[in-house]
Amino acid sequence: MQTEIGRIVSLVSCLALSVLLARDAKSADQTSAVSPIPIPSADLKWIDLDPNGAPGVKVATLWGDHRSGAFGAFFRLPAGFSAPLHAHTHEMKLVIVSGTYIQGPQGNSEFRLGPGSYLMQPGGGYWHTTSCDPASECLFFVESGGAFDLRQFP
Repeated sequence: MQTEIGRIVSLVSCLALSVLLARDAKSADQTSAVSPIPIPSADLKWIDLDPNGAPGVKVATLWGDHRSGAFGAFFRLPAGFSAPLHAHTHEMKLVIVSGTYIQGPQGNSEFRLGPGSYLMQPGGGYWHTTSCDPASECLFFVESGGAFDLRQFP
């Protein structure tokens, strides 16, 4: 019961943060400037991020389009997921909702982030590995000013 309450508190905190971040994002729908847009977690539309390159990874878009431009979305990594050394073109801001997210920057020690943690991940030449602790899946919120991509290390 206490774990469930903790997850609910983490989710509510993440959603509150997304609202704060969203106020600075440009919205294609002008009504969002004057009307709230609630999205209950049960209504999130989860799709495969990339069944070939990132099997099992799901994304639920909140605004924008992660395939073509600025976006805000939840990402879900399966327990034990691991991505080899890679980089992203655009900076991303992450808030961990549940699970233990693990990142290993090239040439540095990996770090582990649990629920409520924040990460500003640089774009460009920031090479790193990404994984999720095997104990449970990882759920995190991501905001980026550009499309999501995954560039494999040469």
